[in-house]
Order: sequence, then C-alpha cells, then structure tokens
Amino acid sequence: MKSNSQPIKLFILVVFSCTSLLVSLTPVVAEPTLGSSPSDRSDAKTILAQATTFNQPALPPGPPPGGRVRGGAKRSIGGCPITKHDLTALVSFTKEANSVINVWGKTTVEHPSWFFYVPYTKDLPYAVEFVLQDRDSNEIYKKAIALPEKPGVISVSLPTTAPALEINKQYRWFFTINCDQEKNSPPTYVEGVITRVELNPAIVKELQTTELQKRYAIYAQNGIWYDALTTLAQLRQKNPKDAALQTEWQNLLGSTHLDDIAAEPIFSE
Repeated sequence: MKSNSQPIKLFILVVFSCTSLLVSLTPVVAEPTLGSSPSDRSDAKTILAQATTFNQPALPPGPPPGGRVRGGAKRSIGGCPITKHDLTALVSFTKEANSVINVWGKTTVEHPSWFFYVPYTKDLPYAVEFVLQDRDSNEIYKKAIALPEKPGVISVSLPTTAPALEINKQYRWFFTINCDQEKNSPPTYVEGVITRVELNPAIVKELQTTELQKRYAIYAQNGIWYDALTTLAQLRQKNPKDAALQTEWQNLLGSTHLDDIAAEPIFSE
C-alpha cells in the first residue's frame, strides 16, 4: 500500500499545479491588448471617444459677451427662406437662467478658424460675410464667403496676412447671410466672442509630443473650444469613415447642444 500511494500523490500534485498555472494565466490571455488587431484598436479609440468631454470655462470678467448661436430665418418678403436647420455657429455657449445666451470660447493660436453650418447653397444669390472686430468695434478682418455646393459645415480661417489675435483680448465675430439683394429685409446672422489664451508650459509640452487625437482631448479637457473643434475637424476630413472620430464629433457638438448638426458633412475651406 505504501508503494502505491506515492504515484497517486505525485499525480494529484501535478494536476493541482497545472490547474493553478492555467487559472493564473487566464486573465492574461483573456485581456485584450491595444494593437493586437485592427478591431481592437478601433474599440480602444471608441472607448477614448466616449471618455472625452469638453470642460466649459467660466465667462470672462466684465460685461457678459452675449451672442447668437443660430440664425433663425424669419418669413418675410425677400428674406432668407426657412430651412431644415438654421444657420448655426459651431461654438461653445452658456444659457443663463434669464434665457440670455453667452457665446464665448478660447483659442491658443494667433490665427484661428471658425466653423458654421450653412443651410444655403452656391446657386443662390445670397451675400455672405465674415467680420472680426476688436473690443472697441474696430474691424480687424472682413471676408466675403462663398456658399457650399450643398448644405453643410464650412470653415473660415483668419489668414496670416491679418493681424494676429493678442493674448487675453476679446474679439467679436459675425457671420452674416443677406438673402435680400435689395437689403430691405434683415439678414440672418450668428455672432460671438473669442479670446486667445496661453496654456501652462506642461500642457504645451504635452501637446507638442502627442498625436492629433490625443491633442484634441487635451484641448477639450482644458476648455479650449476652437482648437479642439479645429483639430477634430481636421482628423475627420482625413479619416471620413472613422466611426470613433464620428463619435468624438457627436460628443463635442452634443456638449454644447448642437446634436442636430453632428451628422452634417464638413467641407474644406
């Protein structure tokens, strides 16, 4: 009996050891790794997209900026026709308890870009204009804008030939569509305020050493609306079929109650 019990004990010991080894390895085998396959990378991007949020900064000191997010065409002779979506500025804004809207956002660049959803097309004889003013209503830049081939989101960039935005100064912009050639009816327009700010050196260094998608997230988390929007728009134009970037875009516009514009096409300048 003594000679038979040794092999049995040895067999039990081996089985137990193998079982323990398999149990300890199971989490490692089951855990997905980034880059193990294209689908895994896509899933990881989607998770990142869902986690990115825009942190709305507090209003600047001084009088509230006010502003207008949507054009809201009115039925009038010669005025702009009613469309599915109004002229809309892709901007961050807050709505106060008294229903007053404040359209205000930050940028870190000297010559930023603005984005607008335009419901009218180039076959219509409408006069479209973008104007940028300083706080004293002095005109900094004015440009006639061409309407797109079909309704969608267009961008307007401040060219390098125009004066650079100064740090911590407020500028007011206007995007106007005049549908009445005789100008007897009021135009439809949107307006808001933009301020150029400086980031702390640690964030600047992080931005300089990271890829575009992560850069977008850094801007969004630090409340830099214009840079976040521009970065994400560039990514979407380069990768129009990327579902994760579409999710990011929907999240960003949803954070400022512009969900209805999220599915509209984006056109290059």
